[in-house]
Amino acid sequence: MKHTCLLLTSIASLALTGLAQDASVAVIELKPDPMNPMGYNKTELTVKAGQKVKLTLNNTGSVAPLAHNFLLLKPGKIEAVGAMANVMMTDPQGPAKNYIPDGAKADILAHTKLVQPNQSDTIEFTAPAEAGDYPYMCTFPGHWLLMRGVMHVTK
Repeated sequence: MKHTCLLLTSIASLALTGLAQDASVAVIELKPDPMNPMGYNKTELTVKAGQKVKLTLNNTGSVAPLAHNFLLLKPGKIEAVGAMANVMMTDPQGPAKNYIPDGAKADILAHTKLVQPNQSDTIEFTAPAEAGDYPYMCTFPGHWLLMRGVMHVTK
C-alpha cells in the first residue's frame, strides 16, 4: 500500500509538472526604440512551437508621438503585406482598420490594434506549431520598412 501511494503521488506530481510546462506563457513587451521611434526596441523574439504568448505593444518612450501596431506574419510574407500597407496610405478607412490590409488577413497570424502614443495593447495567441522564422512588423503608413523583426519559433 505504501509503495502504491508513493507511485500515485509521483505520477500525479509528474502530471502536474507537465501541465505547468505546457501552460507556460512567453510574456513579451515591445516598445518603439528610444533612439529610433520608427523601429521596435526588439527585433528578435524567441518562443517555443505551440507556446502561449502574451504580447504587449507599449507605445511609450518614443521621441516622436507616432501610432504603431504589431502584425505577426507567415514566413515569406513581409514584402507582400508591406506593399499592401503602403497602399493603405490613401485609404480613408485606414485608421478605422488599424492599418491592417484586408488582402493580408490570410497571411496574418496575430495582430494588435493601432496603438496611439502613451497607450498599449495586449494580445494573447499561440505560437505556430511549426518551427521557423516568422516576421513581424508595423503597418502604419511608411513604418514597415524599418519597424520589423523576426519571431524565432523553436521546437
